[in-house]
Formats: sequence, C-alpha cells, structure tokens
Amino acid sequence: MLFTSLTTSDLSSVLPSKSLYRSLALGTSLGLMALTFSQTAAAITTKNITYTVDDQAYEGYYAKADKANAPFILLIHDWDGLTDYERKRADMLATEGYNVLAADMFGQGVRPTSIEENKRLTGELYDDRSKMRRLLEGALNAGRLQGNDVREGVTMGYCFGGTVALELARSGFPQKAFVPFHGAFDIPTGQSYDKTTGEILVFHGSADESVSLESFATLGKTLEAAKVPHEMVTYSGAPHAFSVFGSDRYDARADERSWKRYLDFLTDEYK
Repeated sequence: MLFTSLTTSDLSSVLPSKSLYRSLALGTSLGLMALTFSQTAAAITTKNITYTVDDQAYEGYYAKADKANAPFILLIHDWDGLTDYERKRADMLATEGYNVLAADMFGQGVRPTSIEENKRLTGELYDDRSKMRRLLEGALNAGRLQGNDVREGVTMGYCFGGTVALELARSGFPQKAFVPFHGAFDIPTGQSYDKTTGEILVFHGSADESVSLESFATLGKTLEAAKVPHEMVTYSGAPHAFSVFGSDRYDARADERSWKRYLDFLTDEYK
C-alpha cells in the first residue's frame, strides 16, 4: 500500500461555494493561443485507465510524454468531474515532458451535469476525508502501475481539485510538491501541515469571491508556522476559476502567467 503513514479518521470541512462553468471553448479561447502546443513538440500517447477503489470502478486519463523516465504529475479535476479541460491540461503537460494521470474522484461514468450534482458529489468527499484519501491512494497506485515513481511526483488540482491536492499534502505522503490552482484552503478539524514533506505552490485570484484573500493569507501563516516551504502567488482582478478556457471567469493574463510560473517551477524541481 502507498499510504502506509495515513490515519483515516472521518473529517469534515465546509464546501466552498462556486458558480458553475460549463462549455470549454478550447479552440477559440484567447488564452489558448498563448498556451497551445508547439508545432515541433514531441508526440505524446494518451489512454483512459480504469482502476478500482472500495470495489468501485474509476476511470482516469493518462497522457504519457515521449521521454524516458519522465516525472509524474497527478492532476485532480474540479467539482464537475473529469472533463475535456483536465484532459487538455494533461496533454499540455505531457508535451512538456511529464507523465500525467488526470484522476477520477467520482467514479467511472459519473459526470455531473448540474450544480446540485456537483455539490452532492464533492460534499460527500468533503465530509469523508478518509474516502478522499483512499481515492488519492487508488489514483497514485494507478500511476505507479504505469511505471511512474509517484513518490517523486507532483500533485496539482483545479478548484475542488486544488483542495484535494492540499489534502494529500497534509496526509504526509512524500512528493516533491502540491499545487492548487484557485483551490480552497480551509483545514479540517484535527488536521495540520505538520507531516507535509513537499513544497506547496499556490495560485490564487485576488478577485476570488468564493475563497477570500484572508483565507489565502491564513494559509500562508499556517505553512510558515509549520515550516513548510511554499510560494503563494495572487493575480489582481482574477476571479475564482480564472484558468478555465472559454468560461466567463477566464482571465488570460492570470492563466498565462500562472502556467508559465508552474512550468518554470517544475523545471526547477526536476533539474
């Protein structure tokens, strides 16, 4: 088992409020022009991967770099499940030389289509942190079975997925880094960052009305007190979910700058 050091007591947290963003106009987004693949980029291979957690099937998306011993990245989706958005981001990272597993936190074929479903599915995991960690364990094991060294990897996530990435950080699972993009920062009762072993890189919009700057600052103080190496970046005018192509929340400036910083960060981690 990968999570030999985890405790699995049930913990709860408040579900952050969000607005639903739906269609992903990937081909027409202004930001996509700056973030699109290079015409000379190496080929990547992609496939769906089915794995089992608690006797339930989950289906992730795996993008493999055309590179031997490529570093591993676990990518956690937002509250609307694993969509073309996460698959696109996985492909972009694979093109940069990383093997990426976009995990499934809801179950094979479970893809919510309403705010009510989003709240129900994420709320169940916020209320059962032990299950959230088992799902992370299952996804990491699926990545390991693809030949990756997951303990030398990075876990990232968007919105709900960013919150999940921080859950893994608090669990004590050894990785190089944990990277939430516009996630939530509340710490469930009984948890702390005392066992966190990797660096934390946070991207946040200053105009985020779902997750306040006060919450962002509190996280910084908490990480400092726990002596966790961290870097925290805010973008003026950027709302919650600022990186989602084609949505009414998309902020090209914040998206492009955070993506560039993330790629530079990964390069530094894997020198």
